[in-house]
Amino acid sequence: MAVPHGPPGLIPEATGAAVLDPWEAAWAPYDEATYQAVLAAIGPEDVVLDIGAGDLRLARRMAAVARRVIAWERRPEILALAPKPLPANLEMICTDARLEPIPAGVTVAVLLMRHCRHYRHYVARLRAAGCQRLITNARWHLDVEVIDLSPAMPWTALTMGWYACRRCGAVGFAETDPTRITAETLAVVQDVEGCPGCADG
Repeated sequence: MAVPHGPPGLIPEATGAAVLDPWEAAWAPYDEATYQAVLAAIGPEDVVLDIGAGDLRLARRMAAVARRVIAWERRPEILALAPKPLPANLEMICTDARLEPIPAGVTVAVLLMRHCRHYRHYVARLRAAGCQRLITNARWHLDVEVIDLSPAMPWTALTMGWYACRRCGAVGFAETDPTRITAETLAVVQDVEGCPGCADG
């Protein structure tokens, strides 16, 4: 019998369900500065999808700002830690975010997971569902950024400098004549698509 497979990079169980490796399955809360950066990027008309919501500590705060929040967490023991009752505009779902269909009407997704190995998969699905922005720390594995999910400049149009790919999440520096590099060019990061990292996936 053929075992169904999920998106690239997933580890199939004998049952056909995809499992995360232990590192990506881990969950821990972030600091207040990280949460404040996310909250500052959400507006009152947003419908937010919180991917890997943990114990809902951020989802509850986003619900106080956004029109609606949908929180996905795959580990029921973590969700059980969330205080009850939930705000009326917060929907909690115990599910694997890699396999669950993106709900209609989501305007912004939140992916706080520096160790995420499925950035490309999430971006493709969010774009297909019409989501406009992704708030994440998964691309640079550093601070929170807001990524516009509309198409970006082709990587082939980049002449020099730092780049971050919207499609696959790869980051790097486009090599060029070192004599042309200035402090100004080093300070700019260009959003691109179709980088060499895209071809690897």
